[in-house]
Amino acid sequence: MGNSLMIGCAKMGLHFVACAPKAYWPDKALVARCLALAAQSGGSVTLSENTDAVSDADAVYTDVWVSMGEPVEVWAERIEALAPYQVNGALMARAKPTAVFMHCLPAYHDHKTAIGKEMGEKFGRAEMEVTDEVFSGPQSIVFREAENRMHTIKAVMAATLGAEFA
Repeated sequence: MGNSLMIGCAKMGLHFVACAPKAYWPDKALVARCLALAAQSGGSVTLSENTDAVSDADAVYTDVWVSMGEPVEVWAERIEALAPYQVNGALMARAKPTAVFMHCLPAYHDHKTAIGKEMGEKFGRAEMEVTDEVFSGPQSIVFREAENRMHTIKAVMAATLGAEFA
């Protein structure tokens, strides 16, 4: 998700900041390509290990820390490494007051779903990448984002099927 956002922002002249431990930074060749794109478009690409990098952000975006397709053996290590980067009220307070919170879903922000409960119990955490305060708060646009994504996917499918069956 982060790679796609970085590419899109670089192409559109937006300022992209990734905040994570260096071990999870994007591939250097991709970053170099995005830096070149950003130079042409007027955007920028910044990588930082410091959560202060969210200062003055218009949008704060996170994704799940672990994906179901990844080996379970890496989950505990990844959760430990990414815990300081959890999107919570204090982190959002450093962004612009008008900043929105985005997440491509699913989000592990509580124990109200079976997988959220399982992950929380397995790793001893009430919340993972985002707190429920932020996920359910007034700055969150995750469900509008999901709806837009759904319609975009439908449009791509309709265009693809239409072209094949025309």
